[in-house]
Amino acid sequence: MKTVTTDNAPAAIGPYSQATSAGNMLFISGQISLDPKTGAVVGDTVETQAEKAIHNLIAIVRDAGFLVTDIAKVTVYIRDMGKFTEFNEVYARELSGHRPARAVVEVSALPKGVLVELDAICVKE
Repeated sequence: MKTVTTDNAPAAIGPYSQATSAGNMLFISGQISLDPKTGAVVGDTVETQAEKAIHNLIAIVRDAGFLVTDIAKVTVYIRDMGKFTEFNEVYARELSGHRPARAVVEVSALPKGVLVELDAICVKE
């Protein structure tokens, strides 16, 4: 296994890595809407936070040598399932039609008080 790090996504805020690659697979830790340079939360709506979290996730995917189309599974943690539609609009736009398997789970709290977090698994064919 190999630890993956990139300056194009926020550094881990705990004892974990941004991602780990193992063979043809990439396991990406939860990404939230942090600015990679400042560590500050970006946005105050589900839409703006989802967009930044997805950009962070995609930066890790690409910098690890994978493609967006290699994303096989995404788990989404959202603080308000009532914002599911708004989240989906951003998600569909940012993934440009790619449709990996996905689960969406409503949670009571997320790191730094954000509204959404995503993790993912990628597989190179």
